[in-house]
Amino acid sequence: MSVSLRLSRGGSKKRPYYKIVVANSRAPRDGKYLEQVGTYNPLLAKDDANRVRLVEDRVRYWLGVGAQPTDRVARMLDKAGIKERAATVNPNKGEPGKKAKERAEEKAEKIREAEEAAREAAEAAAAAAAAPAVEEAPAAEEAAAEEAPAEAAAEEQAEG
Repeated sequence: MSVSLRLSRGGSKKRPYYKIVVANSRAPRDGKYLEQVGTYNPLLAKDDANRVRLVEDRVRYWLGVGAQPTDRVARMLDKAGIKERAATVNPNKGEPGKKAKERAEEKAEKIREAEEAAREAAEAAAAAAAAPAVEEAPAAEEAAAEEAPAEAAAEEQAEG
C-alpha cells in the first residue's frame, strides 16, 4: 500500500477549505483517509499564520515511513521547513505561445507595410511638387487625390 500526503477538499461552492491528510494513494480525493495532519485555507492572506497549519511531528513521522507528498503539499512542507523540495526550472515560463507570436508577427508586418505606403506617398508628393507645374498640374492633383486616402488608411493602421 502506497501512502501519500495530499489535500482533501471541503468547504462550500467557491469557498474552498482543505485538510492535509495521509491517505492511501488509490483512495478518492475526498474519501477515507488514515490521519489528518493539517489544514490549508486558500482564502486567507498569504502571510496569515492560519493559512497553512501542520502537525509537524506527525508529518515527519509519515514522511519517515515513506509517505509521498503531492507537489502542492511538498511546496507547503518546504515553506514550513519540514522537507526540502528541489526547485523546478522552466526556461519558457515567460515566453508567449505560438498563436501570440504569430499575431505579433502579423501586426509588425502590417505596420511595416503601412510605413512603406506612407513613405512612397511622401516621395510621390515630393516628386510632384518638384516637377514643373505647367502642363502636369491636373495630373499632380489627381495623384495627390489618390494618395490622400492611402495616407489616411496608413495612419489608421499605424494607430490601430
